Amino acid sequence: MLCRYLIIVKLQISRKISLTDPSVQTVAASGTGTNFDHTSNARGALMASTIDGRRKGACLFCQEYFMDLYLLAELKTISLKVTTVDMLRPPPDFRSNFDSTPPPILIDNGQAVLENEKIERYIMKNVPGGHNLFVQDSETLLVIENLYSKFKLALAKKDEASRNNLLKELTNINQHLEDRGDRFLTGDSMCCFDCELMPKLQHIRIAGKYFFDFEIPREFSALWRYMGQMYALDAFTQSCPADQDIINHYKQQMHVKPTRHEELEAPTFTNSLPSGTCEKNGMGNGHSTGIEINGHDHVASLNGGEN
Repeated sequence: MLCRYLIIVKLQISRKISLTDPSVQTVAASGTGTNFDHTSNARGALMASTIDGRRKGACLFCQEYFMDLYLLAELKTISLKVTTVDMLRPPPDFRSNFDSTPPPILIDNGQAVLENEKIERYIMKNVPGGHNLFVQDSETLLVIENLYSKFKLALAKKDEASRNNLLKELTNINQHLEDRGDRFLTGDSMCCFDCELMPKLQHIRIAGKYFFDFEIPREFSALWRYMGQMYALDAFTQSCPADQDIINHYKQQMHVKPTRHEELEAPTFTNSLPSGTCEKNGMGNGHSTGIEINGHDHVASLNGGEN
């Protein structure tokens, strides 16, 4: 099914920019789209809301790569700009270059990278600092790789067996985090696995509750602590879709169109922890980049720092 809206992300390459450049990043909304501007080093592209066409959409790959690039923008290794495009009425230049290609799309000096694996490889090899995001950790990969498929199965079947299989995957992740004892999946610095996992956890939290009354158990203290760490990061909150867009993402897969009420409804963002979970434990220990967006200090930490 064709996604109606796209976010085109352009990251201006400027390889001579110093990592200590004191330039200020801004996030601004304008006209028919949303723009996110940063000053630094690289390039990319994503999907927007299928409800209003302006705010961010619920494409998992789009958010994952947006988080990757946002972290690099915070470290001033790239310049990032995001705008929305209505795929039913795309501008002529977009139509001629990309036709109906679905997001994400990475754009660098006129070169478009269209496939997910190629985008990941491109960021790792060509975007300054990108190699710091992509760490090798087979144990972490193994513990998170089946989570989303189990969620999709539970969403489709809505039976006890599939719910238990989803719960088992979350149990394994909670145990992994508890055993490691770190802020993030592979240590005290964020990596590609965090950018992959957290959007999926958000979808499970929002869509799981909405469609089959599934909740992440509150006793999973390590997992909730981890989610609290991620909710405290601008890389996640600035890339995270509204609850309504996550729900509509799965309604579309069920061929259910949004109602007029849903189109007019003010977006909500669930980014706090339930009572009874360790909401404040371990949070707020990130390294400030000294960059402000709309008056708020940004926090980013990557493996290898500013390399």
